[in-house]
This record gives sequence, C-alpha cells and structure tokens, in this order.
Amino acid sequence: MFRRREPVPFAFIAEADRFRSNVTPPPRQRSSVSQVAGRWLFGLTIVAGMVGSLVLGMPALSTPSDTGTQQSQASQGH
Repeated sequence: MFRRREPVPFAFIAEADRFRSNVTPPPRQRSSVSQVAGRWLFGLTIVAGMVGSLVLGMPALSTPSDTGTQQSQASQGH
C-alpha cells in the first residue's frame, strides 16, 4: 500500500517534498504602459528583422530558371 522512498544522499532533498512555507510572496507589480509598449516594440523589431532578412535573402536562395542553357568551361573541356 505505501511505497518506500529510495534513499537520497542529501537529507534536505528528502525533506523538500514535505516543506510548505507559510510566507506568501509579494504580489507582482503591474507593468506600466511604457513597459508594455517597449516590449511590443522590441518584439515587433525582432519580427521585422527576421522578415526583412528573409525577403532580402530569398533571391540568393533561388536558382536561376535558365540553368539548362548555360554550361561551364570545365564541361566544354577548356
């Protein structure tokens, strides 16, 4: 019915499961409007940078459509 716990090398780890604090943490302070706006602006800047790098990098990643007509000098035996 009751399982025995495995021996733990440190006693404070074994007692940590039973410990309950009677001290409540202080309430979280609400963010001001400028802090919220700053977070939104920061996130928007990150997203805009990623989209911009994708837009600028797409031409370098695309392959030219007329690759079949071009031959390198090495394939011509030069």
